[in-house]
Amino acid sequence: MRIGLISDTHVPSMGKEPPHEVLRAFEGVELILHCGDIYIQDCITWLEQIAPVHATTSFFAGAGEGAPRASLPITLDAAGRSIGVVHKLELRALGDEVTPGMIDREMPAGASIPDDLRELFGRDVDIVVFGYTHEPMIETHQGVLFVNPGSPNMVKQSMRLGSVAILEVDGERADARILELSAFS
Repeated sequence: MRIGLISDTHVPSMGKEPPHEVLRAFEGVELILHCGDIYIQDCITWLEQIAPVHATTSFFAGAGEGAPRASLPITLDAAGRSIGVVHKLELRALGDEVTPGMIDREMPAGASIPDDLRELFGRDVDIVVFGYTHEPMIETHQGVLFVNPGSPNMVKQSMRLGSVAILEVDGERADARILELSAFS
């Protein structure tokens, strides 16, 4: 199964809709997972032109930058794999949000990532998809694949083309890759 991953669209503050390059990047996806900072339902409706969308449950929190976005995690099964989706990923053993390289640098010896994730999602997950940092990341730790697609339209706090990700899953494997939207211009 081919899944499009997107986060931090910040619509409408970063534009009326996600960048049109997302349409080309997500060609052929069967499902889209949005990891939060959606702001308005129109963003989800726009993405649903491409494929069905699952999103963190906070996207109705309101419109505009001032709305609270305390993202609630969701889980789903796709092609024999369990996926947890959350906006801001914080692992108890780290005590902070997850950024690229942080788990290798700062995870205490003997800490169990699967235990932290079970506490967060209420069940075991094979894959964690998250956003918040706007920093793309693909890493595997203790058998769990972590993917942050970055933001399609807000890079280093400025409005410009960013990234999304593609997740390919089946019962045997899970592979992810980051797609820079500038390649689809």
